[in-house]
Amino acid sequence: MQMPARAVYKVSMVRYRLGHAARILGVSVDTVRRLADQGRLATARTTGGQRLVDGAVLAKLAETIDDDPEFASVSSARNHLLGIVTRVVKDKVAAQVELRCGPFRLVALVTRESVDSMRLQPGVMAYAVVKATNVVVELATEALAAIEAEERASPASTKRSPTTRSKAPPRTRTRAKP
Repeated sequence: MQMPARAVYKVSMVRYRLGHAARILGVSVDTVRRLADQGRLATARTTGGQRLVDGAVLAKLAETIDDDPEFASVSSARNHLLGIVTRVVKDKVAAQVELRCGPFRLVALVTRESVDSMRLQPGVMAYAVVKATNVVVELATEALAAIEAEERASPASTKRSPTTRSKAPPRTRTRAKP
């Protein structure tokens, strides 16, 4: 099976504040500042002095971050999310385990035997290892606001026509579900 070529990124109109870039990459704001100061992540300053990262540049960095030893994981699985158990509900055969992994609430349905053998209870640190066959992508509210701000600031000739975008507001998800 031939792997697809890496995507070609052009400079985009979407720009993110350093805090949003950190959330997207899953790192601290200090890490994003350090990457920018080292020249590994290009930023531009607003008239107010705030640093912004171009969306395409951020996407390119996100694509290469897996190969960077600074961000390397000790596991071959890429979907390991460290969290804390917040709730365990057990019956005779199955159990529901809720974890808080950063800003995300994950719910896992597992066997009671697994919960008992791992001694899972609220307050225990655990990893949520996610194997997904379907992933739904939804536009984040922040992304829509950034796009609309750029459209308002750009000349009328470069704005999209109303027929190219849905009038319905984007759906946002406040909780991650496996």
